[in-house]
This record gives sequence, structure tokens and C-alpha cells, in this order.
Amino acid sequence: MIVDSFRLRSQGHLLRHLVLFTRLLRLVGVPATPNQLVDLVQALPLLDLRNREEVKDAARAMLVTSREQAVLFDSAFDLFWQAWTTEDQPEGAEKTLKAPLTEGDNEARDQERERILEPEVGADTQDESEPETETLAAYSSEEILRHKDFAELTEAEVQSVTHLIRHSRWHPEQHPARRKRPAPHGNHPDLRRVLRQGLRYGGEVMKFAWQTPKLKRRPLIVLCDISGSMERYTSFLLRFLYVVTNGLERAEVFVFGTRLTRLTRPLRQSDMDIALHQAAQSVNDWGGGTRIGEALKTFNFTWARRVMNHGPTVLIISDGWDRGDLGLLGREMMRLQLNCRRLIWLNPLLGAEGYEPLAQGIQTALPFVDDFLPVHNLASLEQLAAHLQQLTHRRAAQRRGHLSLPV
Repeated sequence: MIVDSFRLRSQGHLLRHLVLFTRLLRLVGVPATPNQLVDLVQALPLLDLRNREEVKDAARAMLVTSREQAVLFDSAFDLFWQAWTTEDQPEGAEKTLKAPLTEGDNEARDQERERILEPEVGADTQDESEPETETLAAYSSEEILRHKDFAELTEAEVQSVTHLIRHSRWHPEQHPARRKRPAPHGNHPDLRRVLRQGLRYGGEVMKFAWQTPKLKRRPLIVLCDISGSMERYTSFLLRFLYVVTNGLERAEVFVFGTRLTRLTRPLRQSDMDIALHQAAQSVNDWGGGTRIGEALKTFNFTWARRVMNHGPTVLIISDGWDRGDLGLLGREMMRLQLNCRRLIWLNPLLGAEGYEPLAQGIQTALPFVDDFLPVHNLASLEQLAAHLQQLTHRRAAQRRGHLSLPV
């Protein structure tokens, strides 16, 4: 009934043109969804279709979700619906717009599409080209930021990327906890609930209750290289560590160059600038040499018993350049892999075209790494977040069986 009355009031194929209008909105950068279009169609019978501004305001309320989209919407609305006005409409334009097209009339279909998407001849091309320029800039800027290397970001771009990361969702793998919760089905009987329910029937067991382990997010431990070879990425990686620390309940952050420093407490501040300032004051070996093996030994023998609980996932962010003892690096990497759920190495150089892990440090560490992933742009961080969420299986038992911990 809504569709039929709507067609009668519009005296044409207005529903079809509304679909074309939403396609135009998506082309210019306004992500109008089919559900929003349905809401608009249901609201139009309540409006005065002869009042252009009233219809425009209603469409904006239904299809626009941000202030930036409102500017693009107004330009697209004026461009698309200018042929519907009676005073500026050329003779015969209404019939051309509203005439139904057959399936085989491809030429008429192409002419109508060009009429909708292209400006009129003789119109002010500068005013009509501005929305397209702004659209391309808005869309391209986000895509460029997602694929632009962190080392090439300006300060303003770093703030924009940090804002995008802070609003992203980090959901590491879940694991069953020791505590249990009631469930309609499960492998563990809930005897306390069985006895409590039995009191209602004079001690007779009439219903049986079950329970299942609660699910908790696995802890995440990050070990980040802040040596001289990583200096190009240090500024952004600190912001990334801040987001990870404050976005997860159980997250530990360490940085290392020639020594290991714990930054979990400084990065827990609510204000990012204060947190980064306190973190900078806590570290004494910024931009120095790299001794990954010694840093991992300090972690394994000093911090592992405190933070390596419930099978955490460990992230090592480094380019693999090491000036320390490679034998020590191999032994500590093996020890660390045996104590964690999964060991992931993130290398910012891995995103470069033609990169090969030729550094001796990375070659020594790779046999003990479960996942070797890039971390050079926002898209790689999004892939990392998706990867952490999809981790559901432990390493193969045969692989652990072939490893023996050296003394």
C-alpha cells in the first residue's frame, strides 16, 4: 500500500529514481544502505512531496550519519533532483526522466545514466565539480592513510591514524577459564544448582543442571624494539602500544634496545600525551644499539613468572638487527616460545617490496616464530587484529615434541 500510494503521489517512477539517487550517494562517498532507503520510503507518505526542502531534510535525516556526509549529500541532492523542479526543468525532461525503460533499451538506459551523473550543459562547472573533488579527497585520504608507511606519516597524519586505531576493536583469542557459568548444556554437572532445585520437590532430583567454563581474553604481551634502526617507526609504535595497553584488560608492554624496560604502568594514563611523556622519561636507551637476546633473557628470568599467566600471546616488534650474542638469542627465543600460547614477530620492513630476512638476528629467531607478519601501515594492524581474533588452535604437539629446552 505504501508503494502504490507513493507512486500515485509522485506521478511517475520516483521509487526507481530514489534507488538511483542512493547509488549516486555511494559513488560520492555517502554510504547509504538499503535499510536506510527503506526507512526513507516508509517516511515519504507522511511528507508533502511538493515541498522540496521538506523532502530534502527528511532524506538527509535518513541517509546521512556525519557532518562531512551532509555537505556531500546536499551537493548530490541538488545535482540529481534539479531536473524535478518545474521552473528550471527543460521541456520534455520530465518525460525523459520518468519514462520507464525496457530491458533491451540499452541506449536509452545509458543516456539516462549520463543525464543523472553528468552536469547540465551551460551550468557552472566550477560549483558542480567541487563536490566530486572533495569526495575524492575524503575517500582517497582514508585509503592513503591505511596503506601509507608509518615512517612517512606527518604529525597530522599520525594523529588521524591514531584516532582510527583507538576506535578499532581488538579482540584477542579467548580461552576457557577455571571458573564456570550456568549453561543449558555442558560437560560439567552443576551439583549445587541440582541440590538447590531439589529442595522445591522435597529433596527429589527433578531437573539436572549443567555448567561450562567462562571464556576470557588471552593476555597480550608486547616486546617492542626502540633501537636506532627502528627510530623511524618509534613515534607511531608508542602510540600503538598506548592504544593496546588501554584497549585490553590484560596487556603488558615492554620496550628494549640494550636493556629491557616495562612501560605498562606509564601507558595506563588516561591522557595520551602524559602517558607518552612518562614513557619517554622511563626509558634510557632510545635509539641505541640492539641486544635482543639479552633483553629476552631479562624478560624470561625476571618478568615471565609475573606476567606469563593463562597462556598469553606474545608480540615481538623488531626489524631483527641485533648486535648481541646470536646463540643467546636462539636459546631465549626457544624458551619464550615454550612458555607462551603463540609467538608472533612483527617486522615493519616486511611490508617493503622485495624484502628478504637476511639479518642474522631475524634468521636466528624465525625458527621459533609461529607467525611472521608486517607492521608498517594501518592495513597491516587491521590484519593483525583479525589474526589475533581468529587464533583458535594451539601449535602442533609434534612441533613442541621436537624442541628441548637448553640449559
